[in-house]
This record gives sequence, C-alpha cells and structure tokens, in this order.
Amino acid sequence: MRKILFFVILALFLFFPKNIAAADNFSTDYNVSYNVSSNGRIHVTFKITLTNKTENYYASYYKIQLGVLDIENIKASDGQGAIAPDITKEADGTTVGLPLNQRVVGKGNKLTFDLSFDTRDIAQNLGRILEVNIPGLSNQDDFDSFSVNVLTPVQLGPPAYLKPALINAYSNNLTFNKDTLGKSGVYIAYGDYQVYSFSLTYHLYNKNLFPVKTEIALPPKTNYQDVAIGQISPPPTNVIVDSDGNWLAQYALAASERLDIKVVGKARVYLTPKKEELPGSLRSMYLRELPYWQSENAQIKKLAQELKTPQAIYNYVVKTLSYDFSRVTTNKPRLGAEKVLATPNSAVCLEFTDLFIAIARAAGIPAREVNGYAYTKNSRERPLSLVKDILHAWPQYWDSEKKTWVMIDPTWGNTTGGVDYLSTLDFDHFAFVIKGKDSSYPVSAGGYKLPGGEDKKDVLVEVDLDFEESLPVFKTDLIIKKSAFPWSPLSGTLVIKNEGSQISKPQVLTVDTQILSPKHQELSLEAIAPYGQTTIPLKFTTSSFLTKKQDQVKITIGQKSITVNVKIAPFNFTNAQLLAGGAAIVLFTIVISAVATKLWHLHLFKPQR
Repeated sequence: MRKILFFVILALFLFFPKNIAAADNFSTDYNVSYNVSSNGRIHVTFKITLTNKTENYYASYYKIQLGVLDIENIKASDGQGAIAPDITKEADGTTVGLPLNQRVVGKGNKLTFDLSFDTRDIAQNLGRILEVNIPGLSNQDDFDSFSVNVLTPVQLGPPAYLKPALINAYSNNLTFNKDTLGKSGVYIAYGDYQVYSFSLTYHLYNKNLFPVKTEIALPPKTNYQDVAIGQISPPPTNVIVDSDGNWLAQYALAASERLDIKVVGKARVYLTPKKEELPGSLRSMYLRELPYWQSENAQIKKLAQELKTPQAIYNYVVKTLSYDFSRVTTNKPRLGAEKVLATPNSAVCLEFTDLFIAIARAAGIPAREVNGYAYTKNSRERPLSLVKDILHAWPQYWDSEKKTWVMIDPTWGNTTGGVDYLSTLDFDHFAFVIKGKDSSYPVSAGGYKLPGGEDKKDVLVEVDLDFEESLPVFKTDLIIKKSAFPWSPLSGTLVIKNEGSQISKPQVLTVDTQILSPKHQELSLEAIAPYGQTTIPLKFTTSSFLTKKQDQVKITIGQKSITVNVKIAPFNFTNAQLLAGGAAIVLFTIVISAVATKLWHLHLFKPQR
C-alpha cells in the first residue's frame, strides 16, 4: 500500500554560545540525492554546507526533522570523521540530531557534512506503478540553494508523469531546485497503467407492500478506465448504460424483500484519457443548472465571465476554498456551489467539485461530477470524505480541443499545497459513477446501506497486477415464427445478451435471407454492458403467393452467426391442423347432405303431378 508523505523537512536548529538566530549567522546549501531501486527502496544522501557569515560564532549541533519513520542504515560524517546521530522517533516522522565534530570559525569559512539512510517511505511500489514522492520545503527562504537529484534504474523507462513538469522529464536522472520543489514537492510515477481488483456489496430493501423495480450502479468503463465484471450475485434482470455512461444493474424486489448483492471484478486505470464524442444534445445537458450546481447564480455567473477557462476556474477553486477536516467525521449536509462561496472555509471534496462544475457550466464549459475510489495513505494531504466507506468526489470537464472528458481534482490540489491535478491526474482515481444529468444520482457503491449497517465495509479495493483482455460473449435468441404465408408480413425479435466480463463496442449486425425481403439488412447494435441485454425488432415480407420453399434467416454479429429456418407455403398447416381441417370438411359434408335431404321432402322441391 502506498504511503503519501507530508514532510516537515529540514527544519534547521543551530546551537551557539549565544542565543542568536542561525539564519542571521549562516547560509545553508543542500545537495540531496535519491537513488531509487525498482523494488521501492531509496538510498538518500544529504550533503549540507554551512557558510559562516560572522567572525565569532560556529555551529556545534545541527538538527533535521524528516517526515519518514522507516529509516535504516543511517550514517553521518564531517571533515573529522563519523558522527553518531541522535535519532528520535515521533508521530509524524523522525528527528535526527548531529553533534558536529568540526568547528568552523571565521566569516566566509564553510562546514560540510553528510547524512545518509535507506527508506521505503518515499517510494511506493504499488501494483504496476512505482511512485516517488520527493518532499517539498516548508520554508524556501531557509536555504540559499537546494538541489535534488533523483536517479532511477534505466529499466523503469521514462516517467509516466512528473509533477511539476521538467524539460528533461524523459531522463532517468532528474534534477530539481528549491523553486521546482516548492512546498508541495515532486511527484513521479513509473508504469503504464494501474490495475485494481474490487469487491462491492449493495444492500436493497423494498419496504413497500407491492413489488418494485430498482437499480444499482456498477463501476463503468470510461475514457480513463476499462472494467471487467467477474460476477454479480444474484444476477440482475438487465444492465443498461445511461447517457452519462453509467452501468445500472436492474432488479425486481418483491414486497418487503431484502437483497444483498455482491459484485466482484477488476479495473484498469490509465493516465491519459481516450477520445470520445459529445453529441450536441448531451452538450446542452451538461450546461444546465441543477441542485448544488447553481450556474445561474449572479456571483457564479460573474466569476465565470472573469475566469473563462478550466485552468483559471481550477486555480480559483483551489485557492478560494479551504478543506474542513472536521466535516469528515460529522454528518453535515452537502453545501453546494452557492453556499460554499459564502462559507469557503467549510469545504470537502463535494464542495470543491460543486463549485468547479457550477462555474464551468456558467462559462459554457460542459462539466460533471465523478464519485469513486481514490488511493491515498495520507488523509491530511489527500483526504477522502464521501459516504461511509470514505470515497472521493472530483469533477471532469469537456475539452473541445482534445475531444475528450478531462478529470481533475481541485480538492487534492488544495490539500497537497499546490500539486498539479489539472494538466495530469494520476493512476489513483477509480470512477464508480458519473453524475451529469443529475447532481445526486446515481448513488455510488458504498452508498447502498440499510439502517443499522451504516458502519459496514461495503467497498474493498486492492491493487493488482493483471487485467485480462477478453472479447464480449454474445448469446443470441431469434424469436420468429417457423412458418409464413406468401405475401404476408413476418415479424421477429432478436434478443442479444452479453455474457462476457467487459462491455461490447457499438457495432453493426447483419440479417441475411434468400427469399424473405429485405434480403440484406444492416442494423446498429449499441454497446451492451456485462450481464446486459438488448432487444431488436425484425420485420420481413414474403414473395409470390405460389411460393412453397424454406428460407434461412442468418444473423451475424462479428464472427458469430445464428440461423433459423422459416417455411413459406401457400397452405402451411401442421398435422393437427390438417386433421382438424379434414374433420371439419367431413362434418360440413354431413350437414349439407342432411339439409339437402330435408329440403327435398319439402313441397317446394317435390315433382309436379
């Protein structure tokens, strides 16, 4: 599990014969190297140089506060030999005190000493991703210079992302200065994509005295992630895909029925979004005002006119709102964009998301909300605060130039002290639901709880290594009459079920016949989610009245075909129908004969004498 670090780093304390501030008497230069191994262990070396700015003072003791607990093989030395460090473990890290051997007196004279150690708290080898978090500086003014060199194995390849970006970002030897580090530090990730395995539990209860239909939201495929559903137990009646791309599994509940549903599967999360279309009808939907997204509010409209771009809106939200950690443990209601502007110090991830969406929509930028799982090990720096299972919320906006939805995280941009979660997100955000046409629905996994079970853990997500690519498995059923009369219409229904683990792509299916018309049809087949099905109506007409033949209706989807035989005849009866018809003819003949005999005995038909 990855641990995200918040370093209170390099707090400098110098001890002098007199109580005089160190910054006024010494200049400080740092050269730090991080030698990263592929298994996540890092060898850290500090080379620290103090330059005396006075004639009468010297440093005898130097203290460094590090935000890491896992420290091994610690060594220190100066020009006169080894230094025995004083190590103090604290709740938020380790403090290292160095009793210096050398005494450097005289203005302009320098004292250089080294500190090195091994740690696993800076890099995390998580699934398919190795992430390195180089700490920032709590106060840049404490250092005259501060350079950092990060050396990684060549086999890791170039970084998948680097925050902040560097010109030489594709090298395995990266260099940063104190301006680059800032307070937020540097985030580097190596790898192609991340894989998560998940187990989700949903609790449903029909409190009515009559049956109802309901649905749950499954993690869907998006432009950032692929999803494979391994099992849904019990299985739904259908899984539909809504206009936001959500996978909604449908269930029918009897009166007073309780149902616990378990869904297991895997997700593959990418860093770069894939392109996708945004139809005009949906574009207008993503600009509407909705509860919590008050895009028609006068203040929000004014902000939209001033800010205009996603970057400016993101920067404004990050700088304006403050994360309220007290709300994570309380059940305070969601504020929405309008109210959080009035109380900007009481925001959690929902309010950061709401405000961005409201301003973006007011500026004519389609925007919507994403709820889901976000990986974090430091709840102060990357907090989660959505529903009982502690999930996360973040916005996405439509980029008309890139032709795709772009996910961002202004919440973490705020709480990390300025890490860029706009131009590049990360491998840590796994979407459960997307809310665009409605600001409150669908409900994310983790939100389907019943009274008394609010504290149950219903969302289990772990990193994994493998995601098996598989083609959809279609089960087709053509419901059509096996016989038809010439010149009469013939209707049928094609039911297609996706019994595979992944959603199918939109495609064209073909219907071919030899006698029935039309002889060739091409029909659009929309994407079908796992456990989902769709129904397509078919219509044919027959040919000549004198036709007495057998036709084949052939349905082809991709590489798979099914064939149904249809008999076309002028008189097309079953054996039972023939027997019934024969009996009717015999009965009709007997009746006619009886009637004729009766009439013969009437005076009207008697011969004249």
